[in-house]
Amino acid sequence: MPVAPFGRNLSAAFPPPVMEARAWAQSATLPPDMPLLNLSQAAPVDPPPEALRQEIARAALEDPGAHVYGPVLGMPELREEIAARWSALYRGRIHARQVAITAGCNEAFAAAIASVADPGDAVILPVPWYFNHKMWLDMNGIETRLLPCGAGMLPDPEQAAALIDDRVKAIVLVSPNNPTGAEYPPALIAAFAALARARGIALILDETYRDFHSAGDAPHALFAGDWADVLIHLYSFSKVFRLTGHRIGALIASERRLAQIEKFLDTVTICPNQLGQRAALHGLRHLGPWVAEERAEILRRRAAVETAFTTLPGWRLLGSGAYFAYLEHPWDRPSDQVAQWLVAAAGLLVLPGTMFGPRRDRGGDGSAERQLRIAFANADGDGIAELARRLAQVAP
Repeated sequence: MPVAPFGRNLSAAFPPPVMEARAWAQSATLPPDMPLLNLSQAAPVDPPPEALRQEIARAALEDPGAHVYGPVLGMPELREEIAARWSALYRGRIHARQVAITAGCNEAFAAAIASVADPGDAVILPVPWYFNHKMWLDMNGIETRLLPCGAGMLPDPEQAAALIDDRVKAIVLVSPNNPTGAEYPPALIAAFAALARARGIALILDETYRDFHSAGDAPHALFAGDWADVLIHLYSFSKVFRLTGHRIGALIASERRLAQIEKFLDTVTICPNQLGQRAALHGLRHLGPWVAEERAEILRRRAAVETAFTTLPGWRLLGSGAYFAYLEHPWDRPSDQVAQWLVAAAGLLVLPGTMFGPRRDRGGDGSAERQLRIAFANADGDGIAELARRLAQVAP
């Protein structure tokens, strides 16, 4: 019996990189004295703090509304809390009716793209890219216009302007960046917003890792002005409150855009996870000091990583921040081969640059083959020191 064909766009998309890397670890024979140090995934493996788990348990037992459908765009109380807190942080004007709650930030991105682009359209994506962004564009038949990053792993608005034609519908930025860790300066974000406004396209700004930004002030000033005509802001509660399994994100955009996005969300998830929303609301109201401690720890780990790689010959640190260090490796072979070899040789699981940019045989400039991403969210100071020790042992 013939098998029904698969969709062309879905079939052509690359497989989930983190799952592919896990398969390397499962099939490898690790060195006996080097248990696996997993630096591949940018998600906390520890559960939420106990106070938040207790609140989730309380809601599950005592709140009947936690188990039924809710509003498509999310709990009104959570939308109001986000609007108020974001307005204060960014010194801007955000209304609850401009806020939607989503099933994680990946759904927020998917919904944003559905609201701006159709198959055959194009979206500008800085490279190295966040792979799920690239996968979603590919699966929906939307062309990715690649914007190379320069010094400091920062994209250039002038180069972006040269990529824009009548098929381009949006520019996507991630700051702090996944995979490079780069924190985009406020002036750079403002320049991209001005470019998007001048060309009549959207700026999609993913701030999943905002809570681990090294600056103590707002990361940009877009919300302080007229923003709703150009900006689509994305956010995630997965990292800040360790709610990865509850899938809670947020999207801020104009009311007119949210009216269209509501169609997408209703079709895909009907409503966000009810327990997760209650957890996010509780976290916003009560976990400020805990979040400050988590941020300080991540900044300590970033500093430890930066120090470690100044002592490793042949390595070049291209960017660091949030959960990430993005590096140029010293071996004369492609990064996908290096990453797989490091599992067996040193018990290290990292991701190759070929998961974040095009290979040379697919139009790339060869930089992806020289790069690796290290995610240190789950590696404390001792783990980072162990990473450096193992890399020194296998140095070329």
